[in-house]
Amino acid sequence: MGFSEIDILQIEEKGLSSKEIERQLQIFERGNIKVDIQEAATPGNGIFVYSEKKKKDLIAKYETRMSGLNLLKFVPASGAATRMFKALHNFADEFNPEKQSLRDYLDQKEDATLQRFFEGITELPFYDKALKLARESYSGFEDKSNDEQQLILVKTMLFEDGLNLSNYPKGLVPFHKYEDRVATAFEEHLYGAAKYLSVNGLANLHFTVAHGDKDKFKDEFDAIQERVEQATNTEFEITYSYQDPKTDTIAVDEDNEPFRDEEGNIFFRPGGHGALIENLNNQEADIIFIKNIDNVVVEKNLGEVVEHKKMLGGKLLELQEQIFGYLQQLDAGNISEAKLDEIADFLKNELFQEVTASFNKFTGEEKIQYLCRRLDKPLRVCGMVKNEGEPGGGPFLVKDETGEISLQIIEGAQIDKDNIEQLKILNNSTHFNPVDIVCGIYNWKKEKYDLHNYVDESMSFIAHKTKDGKPLKALERPGLWNGGMAMWNTVFVEVPVTTFNPVKTVADLLKPSHRTA
Repeated sequence: MGFSEIDILQIEEKGLSSKEIERQLQIFERGNIKVDIQEAATPGNGIFVYSEKKKKDLIAKYETRMSGLNLLKFVPASGAATRMFKALHNFADEFNPEKQSLRDYLDQKEDATLQRFFEGITELPFYDKALKLARESYSGFEDKSNDEQQLILVKTMLFEDGLNLSNYPKGLVPFHKYEDRVATAFEEHLYGAAKYLSVNGLANLHFTVAHGDKDKFKDEFDAIQERVEQATNTEFEITYSYQDPKTDTIAVDEDNEPFRDEEGNIFFRPGGHGALIENLNNQEADIIFIKNIDNVVVEKNLGEVVEHKKMLGGKLLELQEQIFGYLQQLDAGNISEAKLDEIADFLKNELFQEVTASFNKFTGEEKIQYLCRRLDKPLRVCGMVKNEGEPGGGPFLVKDETGEISLQIIEGAQIDKDNIEQLKILNNSTHFNPVDIVCGIYNWKKEKYDLHNYVDESMSFIAHKTKDGKPLKALERPGLWNGGMAMWNTVFVEVPVTTFNPVKTVADLLKPSHRTA
């Protein structure tokens, strides 16, 4: 592919190279690569399910060790609230109270979430504010029919001359209504962090945000800081980062030629949440908890969430103690065959990794090198919840191109559903990924891993989008917890579904888990 001098300048301004763009273009030519799932990870076969005693032991381990650790909560928070309000945008565009009743419109749409929204609209945390603004902005509001009022309220919630919620970052949308305050998802993350991250009265959080939103988050923190810090007896050190422009990817047309905008410039798109491996790689903490911005609970339900966060943290520490001890022994050399076999059993029983059939034929030195290669990696412990129909990726045992089998979080789009055997495995899966992840990014020598070295680039994903009405193909980088961490050592632990409370649509705010009363 020959690029013009202007193209090369544009590429370099992104922090990219022509070689990297050529690599991305080759992925479009190659197409999506489906993963080879061997089995769904299930309790006893890839997912640990712990007794109450084991949970308490892991929690105690975490609580004992946490004061000597640098802890961090990493929250992907760059998403806008637009998708959350999609059904309301359609309603605002389509509904005409002079031609149709609200009841008829809802019956016609057959949208259960929209139905739930209007049934519970007065319970929404921003309803009172929207009603006050609607009364002030629309003369004769009280004299209008109920259907007309509902339309005005929706427009007031959504648009710029009202609350403008659909243009907010999702993290700054009011989520929960308490007697004395209304709390955003951002605020709820602070309350949660204070319960399991606070060391000597300080909790560290990092939010990845969209360009232009950092000041909005900082303003929100300034507004709530005194109240939250007094309530939690904790000070908060909050940092922010953006998705690096050099993680953007080139878009192509249907012929896999670079897609160009109306000015003839190459069109780049953000590379998806997999680009955040760059942001994660820039963090420095002994333990990093990853959780999405919209997965929060009201205060009264925080206890169970905190308990299981500590359990996952304790499991990470338990595994690190074992892995670091083994790596120290392997590094020292002069290790017995019995100890080498013990370490191989640890790989199988604790990390659910298949040990090569040739292992017993290896020399002692070859066994040491093999075990070091398998153990010396970043580590993650991932909570998994029972699948109750929520969308999301799931835990599987996957064979890679070298024939090695490991635990992976796989999205449905990565699986070849035309293959009957693969579809059968998918349909037999019992759990899914709520993005409840605890990470260890240092090795046994206290050196930080370069996380870029543990990404499976073959898990990049091609998606079909449009720009200015024209179709294009977009390249999503390997998802942060999918291909972005594919070469990490991974452990799955069951956590209760009550710890997973995402807000995908505005109606989700009306679920019991988001009600304060």
